[in-house]
Amino acid sequence: MDLREELPSDRESVRDIHLRAFGDHGPVVADLVDTLRGTITPADGLSLVAELDGQIVGHIMFTRGLLDAPRRLVEVHVLSPLAVMPEHHRRGIGSALVRHGLKTLAERAVPLVFLEGDPGYYSRFGFAPGDDQGFRKPSLRIPDGAFQALGLPGYEPWMTGTRWSTRSRSGATTQSASATPAHSAARTSTLFVPCRVVT
Repeated sequence: MDLREELPSDRESVRDIHLRAFGDHGPVVADLVDTLRGTITPADGLSLVAELDGQIVGHIMFTRGLLDAPRRLVEVHVLSPLAVMPEHHRRGIGSALVRHGLKTLAERAVPLVFLEGDPGYYSRFGFAPGDDQGFRKPSLRIPDGAFQALGLPGYEPWMTGTRWSTRSRSGATTQSASATPAHSAARTSTLFVPCRVVT
């Protein structure tokens, strides 16, 4: 399996992954990915795919966010969405995408990564409840347990505060979503799209 940055030629395959992985909510998530893709630059954000035998079978996106810390605004990243083709679930593809993405962001000196998702899944990567780490969620509609954060090597203790959502040129808000049947009860995101986690 090859993990690499998304190419323009991958876009239709990536859209199909989200349409299939998110069921009834697929069009919403797929449209969001198409919108958020425009915010990704060589310096900010990351869109990765998993390619297996010439087929794109998984996708993850990290987009730029802001943390309103006491000293200044801090540029952070938000993990969302994450999806794997249903027929490739439970093969470690989602986990590989998350780990590869976090490694890449750490190398870019990104200090923090936030998400809204199932703590039973994301804790394996080191994510922990954001409230317990001194962070405030961007919306009261996000369940406390779902709001999670992970400090990377660039993190410093003074980096606390409220995580802001950022908006693309079209006004779409950065959100968190992940899809597979593994934990279908997890339903949270900044855009309030039902979310599930992927292995």
